[in-house]
Amino acid sequence: MSPLRIATRQSKLALWQAEHVASLLQAAHPSLQIELVKITTQGDKILDRSLANIGGKGLFVKELEIALEEQRADIAVHSMKDVPSDLPPGMILVAMLPRADARDAFVSRRFASLSDLSNGARVGTSSLRRQSQLRALRSDLEIAPLRGNVDTRLRKLDAGEFDAIILASAGLIRLGLGDRITQFIDVAQSLPAVGQGIIGIECRSGDAKTVDIVRALDNLNAQTCIAAERAFAQRLEGSCQSPIAGYAELSGANVRMQGLIASVDGKQVFRDSIVGPQSDAVKLGRALAERMLFAGADQLLAALRGSGA
Repeated sequence: MSPLRIATRQSKLALWQAEHVASLLQAAHPSLQIELVKITTQGDKILDRSLANIGGKGLFVKELEIALEEQRADIAVHSMKDVPSDLPPGMILVAMLPRADARDAFVSRRFASLSDLSNGARVGTSSLRRQSQLRALRSDLEIAPLRGNVDTRLRKLDAGEFDAIILASAGLIRLGLGDRITQFIDVAQSLPAVGQGIIGIECRSGDAKTVDIVRALDNLNAQTCIAAERAFAQRLEGSCQSPIAGYAELSGANVRMQGLIASVDGKQVFRDSIVGPQSDAVKLGRALAERMLFAGADQLLAALRGSGA
């Protein structure tokens, strides 16, 4: 039996995620042989410019999808916040792992929390979503670009280049660096990215054998939340050029979907939420997007696309 080949980026976090998926698959299918296909993506190579300026987060997944298309790999493991709303033809997201902590993490050696930052403090993040929400909260802060893997970002903080940096809590915890989190930022202050904290597995839709193997890992709760969030982003035609956030939570038989669309300077913020049955997750995501577009977010998005912000 030929091994199942997992396409993965080569960063520590991506390898952790791929190895985690491999261990879960082997637990579900003890006879399964697995090998990692390590790929360096454009998003990993270009570190001197923001993702918004080089094509968006899709640069982290494109080469992995090409490996699937060329049958050099059978599945690809992604951080779902990096996966564009629309998949290439012939690809399917077959499984979502249980969601880790979706909140953003405030990391600082000098300040205990976001509210404790001094006027003019220098905060590192290259996420337009985080930048816009930070500026809406604290217009006095200096927001500076910060790219690179988690170790690189922490090293720059430790070297004194920043007073604080904002990272995803899930990534730090997965790498055993949870003790570096100074404050978990409440979603009321920084709404997470669509898919944040969820690991997803992609494969060719026509590969029934692999689909059947991987489906054993699918978590229904995560699948419901990601369905609402991705429907929201897809209706907005969101990209890295647009500060968009979307976060779904389950409550009993219902799902609560929160959405945010903001200007990069944080001066315009549209925020709303919707609640409905879990079975209507996709409809709820779309309905929330429609409501926010009707409230005026359509003009903001059009301006953002026009400016290339």
